[in-house]
Amino acid sequence: MGRDIAATAATAGVSSGRKAIDPRVMAVIEQVPRHEFVPDDQRPFAYENRPLPIGHGQTISQPYIVALMTDLMMVKPEDVVLEVGTGSGYQAAVLAGMARTVYTIEIIEPLGLQACERLTQLGYGQVKCKVGDGYYGWDAHAPFDAIIVTAAASHVPPPLIRQLKPGGRMVIPVGAQFLTQYLLLVEKSGDGTVSTRQVLPVRFVPLVGGH
Repeated sequence: MGRDIAATAATAGVSSGRKAIDPRVMAVIEQVPRHEFVPDDQRPFAYENRPLPIGHGQTISQPYIVALMTDLMMVKPEDVVLEVGTGSGYQAAVLAGMARTVYTIEIIEPLGLQACERLTQLGYGQVKCKVGDGYYGWDAHAPFDAIIVTAAASHVPPPLIRQLKPGGRMVIPVGAQFLTQYLLLVEKSGDGTVSTRQVLPVRFVPLVGGH
Protein backbone atom coordinates (compact mmCIF):
# COMPACT_ATOMS: atom_id res chain seq x y z
CA MET A 1 0.00 0.00 0.00
CA GLY A 2 2.86 2.35 0.79
CA ARG A 3 4.29 1.99 -2.71
CA ASP A 4 0.87 2.73 -4.23
CA ILE A 5 0.51 5.87 -2.11
CA ALA A 6 3.98 7.05 -3.11
CA ALA A 7 3.27 6.42 -6.80
CA THR A 8 -0.05 8.28 -6.65
CA ALA A 9 1.57 11.18 -4.80
CA ALA A 10 4.22 11.49 -7.49
CA THR A 11 1.59 11.49 -10.25
CA ALA A 12 -0.78 13.90 -8.49
CA GLY A 13 2.00 16.14 -7.23
CA VAL A 14 1.58 18.67 -10.04
CA SER A 15 -1.94 19.42 -8.79
CA SER A 16 -1.48 18.88 -5.07
CA GLY A 17 1.91 20.52 -4.71
CA ARG A 18 3.02 17.48 -2.69
CA LYS A 19 5.03 15.09 -4.86
CA ALA A 20 5.93 13.04 -1.80
CA ILE A 21 4.20 12.40 1.52
CA ASP A 22 6.04 13.26 4.73
CA PRO A 23 7.90 10.10 5.88
CA ARG A 24 6.43 10.53 9.35
CA VAL A 25 2.92 10.30 7.90
CA MET A 26 3.85 7.25 5.86
CA ALA A 27 5.37 5.54 8.90
CA VAL A 28 2.13 5.97 10.84
CA ILE A 29 -0.01 4.74 7.95
CA GLU A 30 2.15 1.63 7.68
CA GLN A 31 1.47 0.93 11.37
CA VAL A 32 -2.33 1.36 11.36
CA PRO A 33 -4.14 -1.94 10.56
CA ARG A 34 -6.59 -0.74 7.88
CA HIS A 35 -8.27 -4.17 7.78
CA GLU A 36 -9.56 -3.54 11.32
CA PHE A 37 -11.53 -0.53 10.06
CA VAL A 38 -13.53 -2.14 7.25
CA PRO A 39 -16.42 -4.66 7.26
CA ASP A 40 -15.48 -8.33 7.11
CA ASP A 41 -16.48 -8.66 3.45
CA GLN A 42 -14.12 -5.80 2.53
CA ARG A 43 -11.06 -7.10 4.38
CA PRO A 44 -9.55 -8.78 1.29
CA PHE A 45 -9.34 -5.29 -0.27
CA ALA A 46 -8.24 -3.40 2.86
CA TYR A 47 -4.74 -2.58 1.59
CA GLU A 48 -5.71 -1.56 -1.91
CA ASN A 49 -5.35 2.12 -2.71
CA ARG A 50 -9.06 2.84 -3.08
CA PRO A 51 -12.06 3.81 -0.96
CA LEU A 52 -14.24 1.03 0.45
CA PRO A 53 -17.86 0.97 1.70
CA ILE A 54 -18.35 0.84 5.47
CA GLY A 55 -22.15 0.88 5.60
CA HIS A 56 -24.79 3.60 6.07
CA GLY A 57 -23.85 5.04 2.66
CA GLN A 58 -20.37 5.97 3.91
CA THR A 59 -16.85 5.03 2.85
CA ILE A 60 -13.35 4.72 4.22
CA SER A 61 -11.21 7.05 2.14
CA GLN A 62 -8.57 6.01 -0.36
CA PRO A 63 -5.26 5.59 1.52
CA TYR A 64 -3.56 8.19 -0.68
CA ILE A 65 -6.21 10.77 0.23
CA VAL A 66 -5.83 9.93 3.93
CA ALA A 67 -2.06 10.37 3.58
CA LEU A 68 -2.35 13.62 1.62
CA MET A 69 -4.88 15.21 3.98
CA THR A 70 -2.81 14.20 6.99
CA ASP A 71 0.33 15.55 5.33
CA LEU A 72 -1.31 18.90 4.56
CA MET A 73 -2.33 19.32 8.21
CA MET A 74 1.35 19.32 9.32
CA VAL A 75 0.42 17.86 12.70
CA LYS A 76 3.00 18.06 15.48
CA PRO A 77 3.27 15.66 18.44
CA GLU A 78 1.93 18.23 20.90
CA ASP A 79 -1.08 19.22 18.76
CA VAL A 80 -4.76 18.86 19.54
CA VAL A 81 -6.72 17.95 16.42
CA LEU A 82 -10.41 17.90 15.47
CA GLU A 83 -11.83 15.45 12.94
CA VAL A 84 -15.32 15.94 11.52
CA GLY A 85 -16.65 12.63 10.22
CA THR A 86 -15.29 9.69 12.21
CA GLY A 87 -16.60 7.07 9.79
CA SER A 88 -14.88 3.80 10.60
CA GLY A 89 -12.27 5.54 12.78
CA TYR A 90 -9.35 4.94 10.40
CA GLN A 91 -8.38 8.58 9.85
CA ALA A 92 -8.62 9.20 13.61
CA ALA A 93 -6.27 6.26 14.21
CA VAL A 94 -3.75 7.73 11.76
CA LEU A 95 -3.97 11.12 13.43
CA ALA A 96 -3.55 9.48 16.84
CA GLY A 97 -0.07 8.47 15.73
CA MET A 98 0.76 12.09 14.94
CA ALA A 99 -0.95 14.26 17.60
CA ARG A 100 -1.32 14.48 21.37
CA THR A 101 -5.13 14.30 21.32
CA VAL A 102 -7.71 13.73 18.57
CA TYR A 103 -11.32 14.77 18.99
CA THR A 104 -13.60 13.16 16.43
CA ILE A 105 -17.32 13.67 15.69
CA GLU A 106 -19.69 11.43 13.74
CA ILE A 107 -23.31 12.32 13.02
CA ILE A 108 -24.42 8.76 12.13
CA GLU A 109 -24.86 7.23 15.56
CA PRO A 110 -24.27 3.52 14.74
CA LEU A 111 -21.04 4.38 12.91
CA GLY A 112 -19.86 6.71 15.65
CA LEU A 113 -20.48 4.23 18.46
CA GLN A 114 -18.90 1.38 16.54
CA ALA A 115 -15.83 3.45 15.65
CA CYS A 116 -15.37 4.60 19.24
CA GLU A 117 -15.53 1.03 20.51
CA ARG A 118 -13.10 -0.11 17.81
CA LEU A 119 -10.60 2.65 18.58
CA THR A 120 -10.74 1.84 22.29
CA GLN A 121 -10.22 -1.88 21.67
CA LEU A 122 -7.24 -1.17 19.41
CA GLY A 123 -5.60 1.01 22.04
CA TYR A 124 -6.14 4.48 20.60
CA GLY A 125 -6.89 6.04 23.97
CA GLN A 126 -5.90 9.55 22.88
CA VAL A 127 -8.92 9.63 20.52
CA LYS A 128 -12.03 11.16 22.09
CA CYS A 129 -15.30 10.40 20.30
CA LYS A 130 -18.65 12.13 20.10
CA VAL A 131 -21.89 11.55 18.21
CA GLY A 132 -23.14 14.87 16.90
CA ASP A 133 -23.23 17.40 14.07
CA GLY A 134 -19.63 18.13 13.17
CA TYR A 135 -20.55 21.27 11.23
CA TYR A 136 -20.56 23.04 14.59
CA GLY A 137 -17.26 21.55 15.72
CA TRP A 138 -16.53 20.75 19.35
CA ASP A 139 -16.38 24.10 21.09
CA ALA A 140 -15.63 22.69 24.54
CA HIS A 141 -12.18 21.58 23.41
CA ALA A 142 -11.38 24.42 21.00
CA PRO A 143 -9.20 25.96 19.75
CA PHE A 144 -7.58 23.24 17.65
CA ASP A 145 -4.14 23.21 16.08
CA ALA A 146 -5.54 21.43 13.01
CA ILE A 147 -8.96 20.38 11.72
CA ILE A 148 -9.84 17.76 9.13
CA VAL A 149 -13.26 17.27 7.54
CA THR A 150 -13.82 13.93 5.83
CA ALA A 151 -17.07 14.75 3.99
CA ALA A 152 -17.77 17.38 1.35
CA ALA A 153 -19.37 20.60 2.57
CA SER A 154 -21.01 23.23 0.37
CA HIS A 155 -18.81 25.83 2.11
CA VAL A 156 -16.23 26.03 4.87
CA PRO A 157 -18.25 25.98 8.13
CA PRO A 158 -17.76 29.25 10.05
CA PRO A 159 -17.79 27.46 13.45
CA LEU A 160 -14.76 25.43 12.35
CA ILE A 161 -12.89 28.56 11.27
CA ARG A 162 -13.58 30.10 14.68
CA GLN A 163 -12.34 26.95 16.44
CA LEU A 164 -9.07 26.86 14.47
CA LYS A 165 -6.08 28.33 16.31
CA PRO A 166 -4.14 31.21 14.79
CA GLY A 167 -1.38 29.47 12.86
CA GLY A 168 -3.62 26.43 12.40
CA ARG A 169 -4.54 24.52 9.26
CA MET A 170 -7.81 22.94 8.13
CA VAL A 171 -8.20 20.44 5.31
CA ILE A 172 -11.72 20.10 3.92
CA PRO A 173 -13.39 18.95 0.68
CA VAL A 174 -15.86 21.53 -0.65
CA GLY A 175 -18.43 21.10 -3.40
CA ALA A 176 -21.71 19.42 -4.28
CA GLN A 177 -22.06 15.62 -4.27
CA PHE A 178 -22.47 15.13 -8.02
CA LEU A 179 -20.44 18.13 -9.17
CA THR A 180 -16.76 18.99 -8.90
CA GLN A 181 -15.39 18.97 -5.38
CA TYR A 182 -12.03 20.38 -4.39
CA LEU A 183 -9.86 19.61 -1.43
CA LEU A 184 -9.13 22.94 0.24
CA LEU A 185 -6.32 23.90 2.57
CA VAL A 186 -7.51 26.62 4.94
CA GLU A 187 -4.86 28.48 6.92
CA LYS A 188 -5.38 30.98 9.73
CA SER A 189 -2.51 33.39 10.23
CA GLY A 190 -1.30 34.67 13.56
CA ASP A 191 -3.49 37.78 13.25
CA GLY A 192 -6.57 35.69 12.45
CA THR A 193 -6.58 36.28 8.69
CA VAL A 194 -7.89 33.26 6.79
CA SER A 195 -6.60 32.10 3.39
CA THR A 196 -7.63 29.12 1.28
CA ARG A 197 -5.97 27.13 -1.48
CA GLN A 198 -7.45 24.52 -3.81
CA VAL A 199 -5.32 21.39 -3.67
CA LEU A 200 -6.90 18.95 -6.13
CA PRO A 201 -10.28 17.60 -7.30
CA VAL A 202 -11.74 14.92 -5.03
CA ARG A 203 -14.92 12.92 -4.50
CA PHE A 204 -16.40 12.60 -1.01
CA VAL A 205 -19.77 11.74 0.45
CA PRO A 206 -21.67 14.89 1.51
CA LEU A 207 -21.42 16.46 4.93
CA VAL A 208 -24.83 16.00 6.52
CA GLY A 209 -26.47 17.71 9.47
CA GLY A 210 -28.92 20.36 10.50
CA HIS A 211 -27.01 23.35 9.13
